[in-house]
Amino acid sequence: MSGFKLSNPVEKNEQPDSPLAMTVHEMPRPGDVVQADAQRTRMGRWKMIAMLLVCASPVIASYFTYYVVRPEGRRNYGELIQPQKDLPLLSATNLQGESLPLLSLKGQWLLVSVGSGACPERCQQNLYFQRQLREILGREKDRLDRVWLITDDAPVPETLLPALNMAHVLRLDAKSVQSWIAPAKDQQLEDHLYVIDPMGNFMMRFPAHMDVPGASKAKRDLERLLKASSSWDQAGR
Repeated sequence: MSGFKLSNPVEKNEQPDSPLAMTVHEMPRPGDVVQADAQRTRMGRWKMIAMLLVCASPVIASYFTYYVVRPEGRRNYGELIQPQKDLPLLSATNLQGESLPLLSLKGQWLLVSVGSGACPERCQQNLYFQRQLREILGREKDRLDRVWLITDDAPVPETLLPALNMAHVLRLDAKSVQSWIAPAKDQQLEDHLYVIDPMGNFMMRFPAHMDVPGASKAKRDLERLLKASSSWDQAGR
């Protein structure tokens, strides 16, 4: 039997087995990890601020237009309130004796009158101008609600009720009203009509003892306010 040698021939270019090579990457340093986390946190905050600014930009723009970018020579009839006062976290009572949070009034422009439930002549004149100012706004009138805040327990005269069927009539003591709304110096709460924006801010006060010429000027102020806020405020809550 001819002899053969059993062997493991090595191909010409084959290299002998060698241990697997392993690459060891440098471990991150604790300081670098902390710095990276801080950077991610800052980026997250900036993104959140940017998102809030985008959402609030229509409101900011409308107020900037009304308060800052004014045509030369334009004057307001109403007095702008600075700083504005937000709705207090209080509840009032309607004529049916039901409790109603003031916050439920948010979402609409409000034209507010204040006075006794007995409603003497000055009060009745304010309620008349309040009603007429809303009506002459035409198709924009649904963006403005009438509010009468009664500061005592006096009954409302029956003769006034038909004219109040579209108004919010609420009882709230005078001290609570004054935590939100304030008259001009040397005037009484019942002397003015007050404007509240849809966010609940007391932001304008019309001069005391309004008359017909004054009501025409108040109408122009209301029209400017509604126009300046038209990009973000719609009728209804």
